[in-house]
Parts: sequence; C-alpha cells; structure tokens
Amino acid sequence: MNHLLFLFTITILAVNATAIMEGPPNNELAVNLGSSWKEFKTLFGKSYSTEAEEKQRFEIWQENSRKVAEHNAKHEAGLTTFTMAINRFADMTNEEFSAKRKGFTPNGKTKSRGVQFLPPHNVKLPDKIDWRTKGYVTPVKDQGPCGSCWAFSAVGALEGQHYRKTKSLVSLSEQDLVDCVYPDRNTCDKGGEMNDAFEFISTHGGIDTEASYPYEAIQRKCRFNKTNVGATDIGTVKIPLGNEQLLQNAVGTVGPLSVGIDASFNFQYYGGGILDDGTCYSDEKKLNHGVVVVGYDTSPEGIPYWIVRNSWGAGWGEAGYIRMSRNKSNQCGIATDASYPLM
Repeated sequence: MNHLLFLFTITILAVNATAIMEGPPNNELAVNLGSSWKEFKTLFGKSYSTEAEEKQRFEIWQENSRKVAEHNAKHEAGLTTFTMAINRFADMTNEEFSAKRKGFTPNGKTKSRGVQFLPPHNVKLPDKIDWRTKGYVTPVKDQGPCGSCWAFSAVGALEGQHYRKTKSLVSLSEQDLVDCVYPDRNTCDKGGEMNDAFEFISTHGGIDTEASYPYEAIQRKCRFNKTNVGATDIGTVKIPLGNEQLLQNAVGTVGPLSVGIDASFNFQYYGGGILDDGTCYSDEKKLNHGVVVVGYDTSPEGIPYWIVRNSWGAGWGEAGYIRMSRNKSNQCGIATDASYPLM
C-alpha cells in the first residue's frame, strides 16, 4: 500500500503541478484529472451511490488535489519544510473530515486539572529521544470514522507509562473509553478529552485490554470488565500551559505524552518532512485533535521537531507519524494541553 500510495501521489502531483505551473488547455487537464480520479477510486476502494454524489466528491477531490499540488510546488522550490500527499480522505470536505477523524474537545479544565509536572533535578536531558525504540509504543492504530482521537491519545500515553512501570507492553482498549467515559452522549460525534479518560481509569479501577475489548469505531453500551484490566492509573500529571521546554523535559524523562493540537488542512494532508504550519492555532479553544508525542530530535539542517503518533492508520504521513516543529512558539498548540497518567 505504501508503495502504491507513493506512486499515486507522484502521478497526481505531477498532473496538478503541471496544470498550475504551465497551464495546459482545459480539455487536457480534464482528461488528466479524470484519469487520476479513477486511480484514486481504485487505490482506496471508493464507490458512490449516485452520479450526483460522485460528481460532488470529484469536485471536492479536485480542489483538495489542487491545494496539495500548489504546496508541493512550493516545497520543490525550497519554500517549505514538508510535503503533502493525496490520501484516502481527499474526497471529503474539511468539515466532514473534522467531524469524523478528530474529536478532541477541551472542557475548560486544562489549567486546573491534575497535578503539575515538576521536572527532575540533576538530570541531563537527552538531546534526542524516541520511545518507539525503547519498547514504550504499540503499533499505529486507526480510529476510523469516529471522533475518538482523545481515546487513542490517552491510551497511547497510558501504554507507555504501563511499560515504564512493568516492562510489559500491552495494547489497551480505546473502545472501553469510547463506550464508558461519556455514557450519556455520542462520543463519536461529540468527541472527548484525554484527562477525562485518565480520571475514568483511575476511579473505575483500570482499562481493559484491546484483546478483550476490541475497537469498533462506534459507541455502544459500556462493557468494562475488571477481570480484563490491562493497566491502571491514579490521576493526571499536567504540563504547564504552553511550556514547550517543560514538555520536552517530560517527554525526555517520563515517556510518551498525550497532547491536544490544532490539526489544520496541512496536517490532514501531511506527507513527510517537518510540519511548519503558520495557519494553525495554539489557543486551547482551537485545539481539535488528540495525538501522542513519542519523542523529539533535530534534523541535519538544525530544525528541532517533535515525533508525534497519529491515529489515522499507518498509511497516513510517515507510516502513521508526523514530525512537528518544536520550539516554534508552541506551534499548533502542542504544549497547550499536554499530560500523562500518574501511575
């Protein structure tokens, strides 16, 4: 799939970049776009119930393709630090995508909830860290068409802390959280918050394993079973709002952290490189997506970045991961709502 996606991305970008840079006749462009549209539908198994729906999806895909091609033309000119790629979401509007593939809804308790992170003294912070190489991180998961990113973010941080405590990496149940944390509302539609997940796990005696309570991408009746608990926590540790240095300190010494971000159009179609996005926001009210920071590093060109695990499957971004700008004025709010479970 990654090889096919790469070939398809090159094809579609070549078509659209040529259209933008050289301006071929409209009929030639229509033929090229029509051919690439067929490739898109074949590669991602797309089908539509009516001709009207397909026409609508084609127009959306065409506009998204144009934006991706324009960005990558700038990247080729050395004007950006990341590439974008057409992916399986390209026939969706931004509003549709946000409703189904994000789902982080801050509840206003960011500043007060949990205990404050206190950086350890007399500890040399590593210049770089990648907890994937140290056994703390399970394989990339896919939240599907449900606004459950908050559950995947919380589980990712808890899996890391459980490994830190027990040296056993256990895949934990996002479905447990989707069903049980907010039983009176549809969390696939209305989303949730990572700290609510940590609190639920603390007060209910744990979270079930993925194997005992597999993910379904839809909210159902809570079926939490204490006999299947895979991990527990006793509360939440919060990083002071907006402080990237303390976020780095926590990631460098504790392990993977849950963070809320503003996932913009650039994030949605991220293909590779270091995301430097001047269009996203850092204000708490603008955060809309929960992810996991699993490390940090600096590129050979001297650009600091965060290593972030997403929950849109391994076919998105860099095998399910994204490198996001670090020490860039809390870009996209990566340090606005950061936390990890207390063990």
